[in-house]
Amino acid sequence: MSFDEINLKNKIQEQTKDLEVPESLMPEAVEKRLSGTKKKKGMKPIHYLGIAAAACFILVIGVAGGKIYDVFNPGHCDAERVVADADTKGKAADGGENGAGAEGQEAGAKAEAENAVRTAEDYDEVYRYIKAEQEARQSYGTDLEMNSGFLGGVFSEDGAMAGGAEIFTEESVMEDAKSADGGNTSFEGISQETGRRDGGEVDYSDTNTREEDVGEADIVKTDGKHLFILHGQRVEIIGIEQDEMKELGVIVLDDEVGVEEIYLQDDRLVVTYTESRREGEGEYATYRTYAVAETFDVGNPSSPKSVGKIAQSGRYYTTRIKDGYVYLFSNYYADYEVARSYEDGFVPVVDGQKIEAGNVYLPMLDTARKYLVVSSFSLKEPDVVVDNKAIFGDTDLCYVSGENIYVCENSYAEKKSSDMEESKGREVRVSQTSMRKIAYKDGKLTAVGQADVEGTINDSFCIDEYEGNLRLVTTVRPSVSYDDDGIMPLWLEGIVPRATQKAQVVEDVEMVREEKDSNSLYVLDENLKELARIEGLAEDERVYSARFMGDAGYFVTFRETDPLFSVDLSNPKKPKIIGELKIPGFSDYLHPYGDGKLLGIGMEVDEEGMTTDGVKLSMFDISDPANVTEAHKYVLEGTYSTDVTYNYKAAFVDVKKNLIGLNAFGAGARYYIFAYGENGFECLFSRDLMGLSSDVRALYAGERLYLVAGNTVVSYRLKTFEKIDDIVLGAAGR
Repeated sequence: MSFDEINLKNKIQEQTKDLEVPESLMPEAVEKRLSGTKKKKGMKPIHYLGIAAAACFILVIGVAGGKIYDVFNPGHCDAERVVADADTKGKAADGGENGAGAEGQEAGAKAEAENAVRTAEDYDEVYRYIKAEQEARQSYGTDLEMNSGFLGGVFSEDGAMAGGAEIFTEESVMEDAKSADGGNTSFEGISQETGRRDGGEVDYSDTNTREEDVGEADIVKTDGKHLFILHGQRVEIIGIEQDEMKELGVIVLDDEVGVEEIYLQDDRLVVTYTESRREGEGEYATYRTYAVAETFDVGNPSSPKSVGKIAQSGRYYTTRIKDGYVYLFSNYYADYEVARSYEDGFVPVVDGQKIEAGNVYLPMLDTARKYLVVSSFSLKEPDVVVDNKAIFGDTDLCYVSGENIYVCENSYAEKKSSDMEESKGREVRVSQTSMRKIAYKDGKLTAVGQADVEGTINDSFCIDEYEGNLRLVTTVRPSVSYDDDGIMPLWLEGIVPRATQKAQVVEDVEMVREEKDSNSLYVLDENLKELARIEGLAEDERVYSARFMGDAGYFVTFRETDPLFSVDLSNPKKPKIIGELKIPGFSDYLHPYGDGKLLGIGMEVDEEGMTTDGVKLSMFDISDPANVTEAHKYVLEGTYSTDVTYNYKAAFVDVKKNLIGLNAFGAGARYYIFAYGENGFECLFSRDLMGLSSDVRALYAGERLYLVAGNTVVSYRLKTFEKIDDIVLGAAGR
């Protein structure tokens, strides 16, 4: 199996485990709808990709990376009602500030309207977007409900998507595999949080977070005295003050909920989970999904007590914690079948109440079905909602800085500059990211503005806020748009008969091949007004990872070699590419490692860029950003993937203690811990793991290291890695 197949397969497995399932596809609903009908061939997640070479040049947006409605209604809505801070109003465009007379004022007003986030006037307006998407889908002879959830569908055993749509292409799946919540910190120095308790008596590590001073939930937490471990439907509480670990208490969740993550602060433990509830009566009865954050008092670990919970519509997405306030995110899909017939079918609910129309931020596109629901509460009052918002639109990535939430959505738009000739009603279009900025503070959420940039964002490493400005790097991909002559776009192949498009395939491939993928760097100001851009970077390659560090930025693109670009961002209006390092393979995770060093974790790939030689650790010398070098590298031979690629929280990196930990997959799974010195990387410790589990965490408290994998916890001396103790979770039979 080639590198591409192995790596892609593992990325898809990781990506699909958390896919949103539409309400109508919940087990109970499916059972009801299938009663009395012939059962179809068994369904299971995608397990094989048959990728044609030509597919690499055509981006499959309706099926994998974008919105099907983008093909039908690419335009933006008129800005009739806006929500913006006072600083945003009147500053949205130079035309408003510097224009002469009425023309300047008109230009400024237009730019401000385009930059403003609109709110719904009433629920009828919200419903019109849902109805428009439903009609757009049905107008092409199919209800693409199996594909909703992006794609929350299922695949048959032969790899074809149920409901007509065909399998993902390589590029489109790999682009999405790292979106949503993936990312790491953007500040200079380490991002593996450390904590001290009781006046600094115990030093301990915490989750590898995306942003400094913004807490995140994970599957394992510690306060230096205890381990809190999410295992199945239970949160096990393990005492670790002595060499011998002890089971002290347990929180048992209902068997019907899907437990997601936990967060610990002082004596409060927040447990997040997704649950399904049966609502309504008779023909309007249905099952609805809710994301729940339940808070427990764990001051007495042997007897944890629930002190409140908040539930909101949708499947759990992520949480962030800042200054004692928890922000809960979920993805909610309006239900076509019950909308307007069952009152709560299309408006999200928080804590039993529909979100007010004025708290619904309307889509940037003409149709929508999905919401990103955000609510907040204080850890001191975990059963009281402080604020809530529903961001309407098909969110693909959400980046949370120390002050703002950036909600990003992929779409397509006409190419702004192209030498390609139009033919047969077709025109070249390029991938686009539409983003909305929402400020948050003390639990309150306020819309700031919105904007579009060309290209898509690989993951949240590629977007970063610094001193009020937003820096981002995108991959721009061309595609082909069609007029209304009845010809379906190539990326919807499978929804209509293949024969309809067969004559177009070769010509389309050649047409798009003329304009290759490229990458762009943008700098936007606090109102999302463009300050600068650099286009045409690394033609025919795509961004694999990025790291912004103060006034410098680094990003990796890949096709056959690994160009590591360095960017001078000291003048946000005039960013400059100042360095480019080309080496075999690529890094898809970058992490600051002290002064003048940048750690890269990725793959060593042969010169043709087709087969992998193993997981690679690289230490880049960035002391001179204009002349970046790979000081050392270490290749784990016989491995083909690492879970750090898919989940930055799986990385254990502590610069002060000089420790780098990761789980790598080969014939099996194995956990490694490295140190780095003048002679390069040194493997200090490795251990085989049972199965191929990616839910592995390493953390320390005091002078002990704890490795949590599956249902086992093993402790080691931090200096010698001598084994101290082990424990099997749940063995006490609680």
